[in-house]
Amino acid sequence: MGSPKLLLPWGDTTLIGHVLRRWKASRVDRVIVVLHPDDDALAAECQEACVVRRIPAPAEMRDSICYGLEAAVEQFGAGPGDVWLVAPADMPNLHSQAIDALLDAYATGVAVGDETARIFAAAHHGRRGHPVLFPWSLAHEVHSLANDEGLNVLTRRHPVMDVEVGDSAISEDIDTPEDYAKRRPRP
Repeated sequence: MGSPKLLLPWGDTTLIGHVLRRWKASRVDRVIVVLHPDDDALAAECQEACVVRRIPAPAEMRDSICYGLEAAVEQFGAGPGDVWLVAPADMPNLHSQAIDALLDAYATGVAVGDETARIFAAAHHGRRGHPVLFPWSLAHEVHSLANDEGLNVLTRRHPVMDVEVGDSAISEDIDTPEDYAKRRPRP
């Protein structure tokens, strides 16, 4: 990208600043951001969230999630009865309504086949995206995943309910300069 993408301008803030606004506008209680321990500039942009910076730096997304889950327990007393949601930080067009739709679906305990869904994933026209909601009871399984395994292993082990959110932003991240140019808001 030529510079740290989460610090790129986005409207009147940065890409990460905008992402955090969207999460803060939802009904989630806490937003946890896991950062590289040396990323002071990004940490300064995330002051509205719980910032986690651990050594060693997370090598994989799974490591970041483990650090975030540990912080949820240590700082907020998360446990049974709670849920956790996951989405990459480079999804600035993800709306708070999509986040809230997952919370609503979880609250109703939707059935998938003969089982009650434990995991809820945002979907649009049959395509699964982010965020994904997990019950706290699955947090321990993240720690037991192999180094080469991601959260998709959990979505294969447990019933998943795709929640139609009516928005393609659930699968629109910023990976290239072209993505940034295409999705960036115009003044």
